[in-house]
Amino acid sequence: MDPKPQSRAQLPRLEVDGLTRCFGGRAVVDEVSFAVDAGEVACLLGPSGCGKSTTLRIIAGVDIQDAGAIRVDGAVIADDARTLPPEQRRIGLMFQDFALFPHLSVAENVAFGLPGGARANRARIEELLARVQMLRHFDSYPHALSGGEQQRVALVRALAPRPRVMLMDEPFSGLDERLRDGIRDETLALLKEEGTAVLLVTHDPQEALRMGDQILLMRDGQIVQRGAPYNIYNAPVDRAAAAFFSDINTITARVEGALTRTAFGEFLAPGVPDGTMVDIVIRPQHLKIEFDRAGVGPAPTAQNGTAAAGVVERARFMGRESLVEFRLDHDGSILRASVPNVFLPRPGLRMWLMLRRDRAFVFPHPH
Repeated sequence: MDPKPQSRAQLPRLEVDGLTRCFGGRAVVDEVSFAVDAGEVACLLGPSGCGKSTTLRIIAGVDIQDAGAIRVDGAVIADDARTLPPEQRRIGLMFQDFALFPHLSVAENVAFGLPGGARANRARIEELLARVQMLRHFDSYPHALSGGEQQRVALVRALAPRPRVMLMDEPFSGLDERLRDGIRDETLALLKEEGTAVLLVTHDPQEALRMGDQILLMRDGQIVQRGAPYNIYNAPVDRAAAAFFSDINTITARVEGALTRTAFGEFLAPGVPDGTMVDIVIRPQHLKIEFDRAGVGPAPTAQNGTAAAGVVERARFMGRESLVEFRLDHDGSILRASVPNVFLPRPGLRMWLMLRRDRAFVFPHPH
């Protein structure tokens, strides 16, 4: 008979509520709250020093919060009244350096922390190693493994005790770039199969977009935006959030009558007081290039608004795309457009630029 499905209350779930940690009078983690469900990967994303690793350490139990609560499956593991030690939290940990024991075999490393050791847990160890194509290394030692193979062993070691929650701190940053994508995909598939709630800390936005079911964008100790990868990329909360995920072009203009006028036509700025400066942000891939064959006459108007005239400053081939820099006639500013494949127009060539208005963001200009 098939086992009964777990109720929602029984499924692994991590809840963080108002987590705060201060050092030297400064809040490095400032009232952080979020939840991660069973089988979900949440990516805590942000630059170095934003507080993401400190958040992870507090959840793991190797640091203690000044305020806030942490729950796993609805049970409090840390709050103002009590703090469970790390070994009682049923939380798996995986870090950048893998931390395999050099004197133990692969099987013994995976068995570390399991009651009864490798012999009593052979079936579980073999099952996990087989799922990451490492069963043939059952009796090997870490020094005989590549970096990618060591990462796989570290992953199954963390999963062997069936943790309710898995915490991962930059686990792929030490891998060769050629291996990284494949190993990330293998890891993601295994974590999904296990149904573990996963919190992955990373500074790499591409990794967060590739792996995350939700992204928690952190800055200066706070979660500034959260959401699914598509939503957080296409609806950034501010200019800094947009710039964190990709290169951006910025057009600065003044608001008059809820409108701001640019070389690309007018943009709406509802509710913004007259005289206020705003930034219109557009990513390079959302600029479209058209040749100015005539070389004279007004810029054409199309569905996406007015085209802006400019000349090519330089063009570079980047491998999968070409990056072309233009100097606008309007104000002499430089905009960058990315074009798939090879496109290397000569410097000084006159062209029109169009932009995708549905991919342009209007934000207050920082003072």
